[in-house]
Amino acid sequence: MEKANGGCSSCSSGCCCGGAENKEMDKRHVVVDFLYLDLSSCTWCQGTDKNLEEALTGISNVLELAGIEVELNKINVTSEELAIKHKFVSSPTIRVNGRDIQMEVRESRCESCGDLCGDEVDCRVWVYKGQEYTIPPKALIMEGILNRIFGREDTACDDKEYTLPENLKKFYEAMESRSCCDGSGGNKCC
Repeated sequence: MEKANGGCSSCSSGCCCGGAENKEMDKRHVVVDFLYLDLSSCTWCQGTDKNLEEALTGISNVLELAGIEVELNKINVTSEELAIKHKFVSSPTIRVNGRDIQMEVRESRCESCGDLCGDEVDCRVWVYKGQEYTIPPKALIMEGILNRIFGREDTACDDKEYTLPENLKKFYEAMESRSCCDGSGGNKCC
């Protein structure tokens, strides 16, 4: 039975039954980070960006009903310093509250990033239902995000010491060399 204050007769505060005090529920804040090397020319990063946006739209009703507010950060990891700061392992990466949505990292030759830096570079491939994809399917992203939000915590990989992967070192060195050679590197020379 409803009381005049919007609550039910079984509680005096009105907060448990949709009363005024409950209209603005405390939202749980979740941070989704999208880390990438290049969105201007890398088709893998561009496709991941697009599918991530669509995946978040696809699960927005579920998140809203659960009282979850998502903050999406797109982070262009342009240097070794940023890679170290963000403990960047492979491009592209999607994390929820600092945890990768797919702990296994596999890589394959990425022609877009290779063309960008002028050297051969491997970028991340995503594994979903036994298949490898250069662009993660929306279903993989949705499942990964929902598992990170609602699944049990697995902390086995959280305490590993970070070392910048050789593949990323190679990419950043090639990018620096390329900027040096095209005249944008200041006083440096090739």
